[in-house]
Amino acid sequence: MDPDTQIQFEFIGVIRQYKSGRVERLAQTDPVPPSLDQITGVDSKDVEIDPLTNVSARLYLPDSPRSPRSKLPILIYFHGGAFVVGSASERLDHNYLNLLASEANTVIVSVEYRRAPEHLLPAAYDDSWAALEWVAAQAKSGPESWLAQYGDLERVFLVGFSAGGNIAHNIAVRARGEIKVKGLVLIHAYFLASEKSANEPKNLELRDKLEEFWGFVSPQTTSGLDDPWVNPATTLKLLGCERVMVCVADDELEERGRRYYEGLREIGWGEKVELLVSEGEKHGFFLKNPGCEKAVEMMTRLVAFFGCH
Repeated sequence: MDPDTQIQFEFIGVIRQYKSGRVERLAQTDPVPPSLDQITGVDSKDVEIDPLTNVSARLYLPDSPRSPRSKLPILIYFHGGAFVVGSASERLDHNYLNLLASEANTVIVSVEYRRAPEHLLPAAYDDSWAALEWVAAQAKSGPESWLAQYGDLERVFLVGFSAGGNIAHNIAVRARGEIKVKGLVLIHAYFLASEKSANEPKNLELRDKLEEFWGFVSPQTTSGLDDPWVNPATTLKLLGCERVMVCVADDELEERGRRYYEGLREIGWGEKVELLVSEGEKHGFFLKNPGCEKAVEMMTRLVAFFGCH
């Protein structure tokens, strides 16, 4: 049989890989160019971070930012997509980040990291760390003017959705003692664990597929679902940030998000960690319907979180 037509791995609706190595990305994409958003007044542009790895980012600057004497928080955003799809240029992410930059009055750096299976983990982590280092360097001494002129290195936040939440956590761990991170926001983050709780299984078939998927994007792992990259239980104490916000929805990842929050509370984070539960809403609802009641609630909480002192 032709290996170019024999399926080796498939996540229905997301990705299909054939035995020849050929990859089909099944999730629909809708990329848009950077632009001056007519609704929010937020401007955006694409920048190159590392020409050797093709790591880049989309930057967002709110309308009429404060003077350089009163700089803006910097949000570094990691998109979702199960490590295999998604992009910083995706329309839903782009529109939401325009809104977030406007509402929170922040500079946003949306990272375009390499994706599996062409670039297996830890490529996405390495790219995201390179982006954080780049942001720190640019905000300190340029030449990227949006960061050098308006970015506040004392208020750097890592924000990640789904697989991007997984990335954000791992970058916050790596940043400890090296780069100051003010806060961490995890939105419907992709975490797994071999030990299950009674509340965890909602859709057993989907959960099993999510677990199989981890082996697809990280085949070199020797500890399976207890790999520290995907099970943060052993790395919570290593977080290199001051505050954490965990957002969960009614999806297969909800229980892991709750465990993350509870784990931080158990090791003494107290009021430095907060939980937002969007009851009745599905994975990524805030991107698809940013005007709904729960998405507006999330935006209000995010704006308050980024404004913390």
